[in-house]
Parts: sequence; C-alpha cells; structure tokens
Amino acid sequence: MQAALFDNAALMIMLVGALVGIASTLVGTFLVLRGVSMLSDAIGHSIVFGIVIVWLITHQQSGPVQIIGAALTGLLTVFLTELLVSTRRVKKDAAIGLVFPVLFSAGVLLINLYARDVHIDSHTVLLGEIGFVWLDTLTLGDYRVPQALVWMGTMTLINGAFVTLFYKELKIATFDEALAKALGMAPSLLFYVLLLLTSGTAVAAFDAVGAVLFVAFVIVPPATGYLLTDRLWMMFIHGSLVSIASSISGYWLAVFWNVSIGGMMAVMTGVFLLLAFLLGPRYGMVAQVLRRRGQRRVNEIRTLAVHLYNHEDGPEQWAENVTQALREHLLWDNAKANRVVARSREQGLVECRGQSLVLTEAGRDMAREILEPTRNGTGSLKTAT
Repeated sequence: MQAALFDNAALMIMLVGALVGIASTLVGTFLVLRGVSMLSDAIGHSIVFGIVIVWLITHQQSGPVQIIGAALTGLLTVFLTELLVSTRRVKKDAAIGLVFPVLFSAGVLLINLYARDVHIDSHTVLLGEIGFVWLDTLTLGDYRVPQALVWMGTMTLINGAFVTLFYKELKIATFDEALAKALGMAPSLLFYVLLLLTSGTAVAAFDAVGAVLFVAFVIVPPATGYLLTDRLWMMFIHGSLVSIASSISGYWLAVFWNVSIGGMMAVMTGVFLLLAFLLGPRYGMVAQVLRRRGQRRVNEIRTLAVHLYNHEDGPEQWAENVTQALREHLLWDNAKANRVVARSREQGLVECRGQSLVLTEAGRDMAREILEPTRNGTGSLKTAT
C-alpha cells in the first residue's frame, strides 16, 4: 500500500513538473526568439502583488479567478516597463529592473500587513514545493486529483490551443514585426496575449515549482531547442522533451541526493542545455570544432591542387611539384605536407610519379574551379604561386 502511494505521488510530481515545462516552453519559445525572455523573470516576481490583491478582494487563494487576476499583474508589469521605455530616459533592461522589484516589494509588504494568518507565503511563491503537490487535491468525479495538476494541465491546453490557432501569425510577428503589421495581424496585441498567458502559467505554477524555478522552465528548454534546430515547430518538440526529461531525471536525482525536487528539475534543464551547447549536431561546440577542422583539411587540399596546377607543364614543374618544395612555398612542415598529399591521393586528386606530384583530371578540375574567378579578363588560369 505504501509502495503504491509512493509510486502514485512520484508520478504526480513528475507529471506536474513536465506540464510546467511544456506549458512554459509553448510561450517561452517566442520570448526567447524575441530576445525578451527576462520578462518572464519580471512577471514571475511581480505576480506576488497580483496574488495578494486578488486575495484581498476575493479571499481566494487558488482557482481561475486567482490565475486571471494575478496574470493581469504580469501585463501591468509589461505596461509599466514599456511606459518607462517610451520616455527614452531608461533602456528596457533598466526599466524591467525598476518595475518588478517595486511590484514584488509591494506584494510582500501587503502579505505582511494583511495576510499574516493566510497561507500566502512569499518564499513559497518564489520557490514552491513540488514534492507536496499530491497532497493538495480536489475532487473530479470519483477521483482526488492534485490541484497543481489540474491547473497546469489547463494552462498547457490553453497555451497549446493559442499557439496552434495563431501559429502563422505568431511566427511572422516574431521574425518580422513590420511585415505582420503590413498584413494587419496586430503583432502588439498578439504579444500582450502571449504575456498574459505567460503570467497565467506563472501563477498556476507557483504552488508547484515557484516563480523563480518557473523562469528556468520558460527560458532554458526553448534555448536548448534553439541550439538544436532552426525550425520553430521543432523548438517546441525539443523544449517539451527537455522538460519531460528534466522532470523525470530531476525527481529521481533529488530523491537519491535528498535535495529540493523543483531545484533539481531546474538544474537538469541546465544540464541538457549544456549538452546541447557542447554536442548539438549543428551549433554544438564539438560539431563546430569538427567542422572547422574538416574545412581546414579541405582548404589544405585545395591549396595543394592550386600549387600543383600553377606549376604544371612549366619548366620548374619537376622542382616545384615535389613534397619537399611545399615546405618552402606553402610553409608546411614535412609531416603536414605528407598528410595533405596522402589525403589528396586518397581522394583521387593527386598521383605520385617517382618524387613528383601530378594532378589527376579531378584535381585539375578542382584547381580550375578555384582559379576561375581570378581570370581578370586575361583568358589564362595560370598564376604564380
């Protein structure tokens, strides 16, 4: 019985973490692409003000009213930020840094003044405790379901529906706002709706992972997807997979090391980002190093082909087109010269006739292709090395 309860609790915890990550990825992808991902940090902090204001008005600590009311605070954060930027006295990053500390501080003060005896704690809002989400349940039919699972599932569906319905408009507005305006797509309205959903996701997530860890889910999985693909729809897939993998691996590592579950989930998103940064198939550091090394080898072969072609059929051919001469003309040491000659022979570009290096027809074609742009109207491809 205890094992079954533990397994059910573990499943709920990992599922809630995955839903937070997926819902955050759906909106965070566009924030990352727009270069305003740190707005999620501002929203994540300022919703404390919205949460306590909604409680003072309605005395509700959760539910759709709390989500909508606190989400509007996120829009207030963006509106005040844009208002400051419009004065042209401060830049956007400074405006964000001015607005959200004020709203967050006001929220904390209101909690201390009017909500001391209510279960609204600024520490919980910031850090959450996903390990206990399975204890706070509500009844759906004949089942007791964690509230965090219900609200995160709802926000995931809403975010997914919004992205699906307005995918084309969001894509154009993100990459070419001027074109979106010309086509009458109201990119500013789309952006504010996106931020409203970001705020709603943050409010729904604060009981589970907290506002600070929510920021990690908004930024890191989409950024990981950005390192792995150039296609927008694939960014959603990669980000969602990273969120799921981070939730599962983060939970089990947290249990093994007896540390914060939500914190370990966020750490795992960073681990996957690091892996993408190092091992990504196109933009990863390893791939770039291998690509540069491969290009360098290609350039060395091309250089050898041009050198041999320039001295081919000339009186100095038998003295210049030898491995020893490459050190003097191309500044290669013997080991490098031998390596380049060996690769050229393997590719069928060069043949050895005694001590001399002779281009094959394929090698001549390569040299002509390289030298063709340097004709300068002379009609001759031959140049001096």
